[in-house]
Amino acid sequence: MRTRPLSVAALLVTLVLPATTRAAELNPHLAPLRLLVGKTWRGVFRKSTPEKPVVDVSRFEAALNGQAVRNLHSINDGEYGGETLMVWDKEKQAIVYYYFTTAGFYTTGTIHPESDGFTSHEVVTGDADGVTEVKARFNLLPDGRLHAHTEYLKQGKWVEGRDMDYVEAPDASVKFRE
Repeated sequence: MRTRPLSVAALLVTLVLPATTRAAELNPHLAPLRLLVGKTWRGVFRKSTPEKPVVDVSRFEAALNGQAVRNLHSINDGEYGGETLMVWDKEKQAIVYYYFTTAGFYTTGTIHPESDGFTSHEVVTGDADGVTEVKARFNLLPDGRLHAHTEYLKQGKWVEGRDMDYVEAPDASVKFRE
């Protein structure tokens, strides 16, 4: 009778593992994002102080059976955060994304792969403190850090946004306030 539970367990493993493997396989068009998927990143804003740090935690995961990449991020344990879905748009022949925020605005954008990362351009819908567009560059540095640099079109002028490095932080978690 002891072999029966083992047989059931073996059957469950046999049934579950292929489904898990399939879910983790990304659409080949999303390959530029593969190095981010399954990882949690933590970055400290350069303009913050040790007394009042501003910390962004960002998690990337495969979604929708590999047809999308989901990014959840939160700043200072939920003071601000958002969720992004990135998918391949066959008509545009590009990775497009939709970013929804806890501040009530959202953005739509396009990702352009480059040899050491990617760039993006997004259009803001809603009240984002005068910001109507965002341009960004993300690149993975040789030491494993993820560098992010953004510029905002605010009140008709391009201004510097964030310029920061993220490190892998497996124990960090994205938090939203309830």
